[in-house]
Amino acid sequence: MAHFSVEIMRLPGSVLGGNQHPADGLSVHQAAMVEFLAIGAHAVARSGVGPGDLALVTGAGPIGLGTALFARLAGAQVHLMDLSDRRLALARRLCGFDLLHRPGDDILTGELAQGFDVVFDATGSAPAIEAGFPLVAHGGSTVLVSVVKGDIRFSDAEFHKREARIIGSRNAQAPDFDRVIAAIRDGLIPTDALLSEVVPLADLPDRFAALVDDRDDIVKILVTP
Repeated sequence: MAHFSVEIMRLPGSVLGGNQHPADGLSVHQAAMVEFLAIGAHAVARSGVGPGDLALVTGAGPIGLGTALFARLAGAQVHLMDLSDRRLALARRLCGFDLLHRPGDDILTGELAQGFDVVFDATGSAPAIEAGFPLVAHGGSTVLVSVVKGDIRFSDAEFHKREARIIGSRNAQAPDFDRVIAAIRDGLIPTDALLSEVVPLADLPDRFAALVDDRDDIVKILVTP
């Protein structure tokens, strides 16, 4: 499913409304990317991940990449997992992530033998979430960034043995927006790399199907009215 969002920001000299957030110091294109990045920033803030922690982000789409970027800014060693080799290659090329895995890989070896301190799920897939529970270290956390319809099942005995935590993370709050805006202004988020293309609204009907088909090679598309 393709996802398009409309971002509302305050331009210099404009009146700030109740559902707007100031984006001073950002370009129009950067401001349009704040909302999706804030979802990942919020998840990272809720997780408590910090320097030296091992973090795994499953799902290397836009939300997963945003989560991975802010987990890296928090000081964690960040691993990414995705079904798509193309999307993993994109994460390496655009964002410099090189600890990349496919589902089913035997990754709990060496320094990862004890599991990850935090596993962030950004897949939107119940089977992927369930497969992530055994990757969590004792005392670690699973952070559900994505939302699925239906039930998620896990071994209660194993969950208790590990004294693990499940954290739900939904949308973002004003402090998350502030954190994202500051990171962009400081050059810590590669917004130019994340912006795949700017498409005029008039061209969207003809381009929509192709954009959906090419989504493994796309991070963010902006539509200009």
